[in-house]
Formats: sequence, structure tokens, C-alpha cells
Amino acid sequence: MNIGFYPGSFDPFTNGHLHVVKSASKLFDKVIIGIGINSVKDRRFPKELMEDAIKDCLIEENLSNVNVISYDNLSVDAAISCNCNYIIRGLRNDMDYHYEENVAKINEELSNLDTIYIRSGKYGFISSTMIMDLINNNRDISSYVPNSVIKKMNLKS
Repeated sequence: MNIGFYPGSFDPFTNGHLHVVKSASKLFDKVIIGIGINSVKDRRFPKELMEDAIKDCLIEENLSNVNVISYDNLSVDAAISCNCNYIIRGLRNDMDYHYEENVAKINEELSNLDTIYIRSGKYGFISSTMIMDLINNNRDISSYVPNSVIKKMNLKS
């Protein structure tokens, strides 16, 4: 069974992330979305809230071969503990590629997991930072974030 692990902070989970998940769900028997901690970023939304929002989104999108977990260790270690064969990374642009390629090399040194890149497609311009700027300025984010995520984020306010 081919299992892909899609790690990220997903703070918040965007339509770009969802695009990657949908593509990955067609390539793998099972996909695990891993909500981790980014040591250089402060979380804006609790991991538990985003985990629930992503689970709701997976149900709405009928992505039955995709699960979501939270983890507090290295992404590669979380992937191994879930018996994954691959790490999935979304790419928005060439800067993402150069960063992700360096991370992939380290992950390969730590394990025998290959990294698969999936383009974010038409959502390549979306970033969580951009979403937060829109939220902080009371702008509509419905074109950039799944509805289930917006609903959960509104519970926070």
C-alpha cells in the first residue's frame, strides 16, 4: 500500500493545500495530513481547531482515503510512525522548490522516504500569511479558504 504523508502547519488550511490533498488522494492509496509545529512561526489558530476543520473539509470533499493527525516531532519521524512511503510537499513557486529540495535531502538522509512534489496549480499565489492579512483587515477569504475552515475559524473569534 502506498501511503503519502503531507506535513505542514496549515495555519490556516487553504484552497492551495486542498488542491494538493485532492491530487495526492488520486496518486496514493492513503494520504495522511500531518499538522505539525513550525519552530519559526507562532500558531495563529490552535492545532485542534484546524484538525477539526480539515476533517470537516475531507468529509465535504468526499476524500475517504485521507486522514488528518497532529504531531510534535520531526515530519520525517511522524511519517515513519504512520508507516508512510512518501512525503508529499506542495509547491507554489521556484522559491518553494529550492527550500523543499533542501528539506527533502535531509529527510532522505534520516530515512528512506522519497519526497513527491505536487504543484498548487491555480492556487499557487495563496499563502497563510496573505490569508491572515486579509482576516486582520476584515476582508473576504472565501475564495482562498475552504468553507469548513472558515466556519471553524469563526468559532475562535
